[in-house]
Amino acid sequence: MSDKNIIHLTIGPIMTNCWIYQYDDNNAIVIDPGDEADAIISSLEKSGLSLMYILLTHGHFDHIGAVPNLKKKYGNAKIAIHHLDSDYLGRNAYETQSKSAAAALGDASFIDSLWPSGKDGLPPADVLLEDGETIGPFKVLHLPGHTQGSAAFWDKKAGILFTGDTLFKNGYGRTDLPGGSDNDMETSLRRLFDMDGEIVVYPGHGKTTTIGREAR
Repeated sequence: MSDKNIIHLTIGPIMTNCWIYQYDDNNAIVIDPGDEADAIISSLEKSGLSLMYILLTHGHFDHIGAVPNLKKKYGNAKIAIHHLDSDYLGRNAYETQSKSAAAALGDASFIDSLWPSGKDGLPPADVLLEDGETIGPFKVLHLPGHTQGSAAFWDKKAGILFTGDTLFKNGYGRTDLPGGSDNDMETSLRRLFDMDGEIVVYPGHGKTTTIGREAR
């Protein structure tokens, strides 16, 4: 597996990384579709790929904004998130997202701009993930700290890891938002730094890196 199997889109006003991961000849996984569903759909169609999974490293609005329109377009694609972040989707999503946006941005108006239909704007998850499970080519790593249900997706064979907002190049995600924890983040980072240093990290924001570089 090489970078040619990964399409990178930087989307939305918070410059979130959305990753399209082609794991066989015809099928793809979208990781963290934070906004700009049309751009994501266009990339899939240009590559001739079917969308099988929508994987979410956590539930924050800047990582899931395009989920409703992707689900409308690809009805058979499974939305998956760790069970501890399940309230960011479905019935309780509007309230949960509004609290998160207010804490991050000062008010919740951004949520209304993403989902004008309010409480009906976000579909529920199709799959609730647990640590150690396999979904597609990935092993799920539960890495709380940024949110309670933050997770990473590890393709061991390919040597790549999608870390969301747990680990960036030269940094890590905020712990001062609802569900965040300094202690949990420290434990999660230790877990990552115990992994193979050659693993390539594809984060939720910023440039790619490796486990070894960040561990140093």
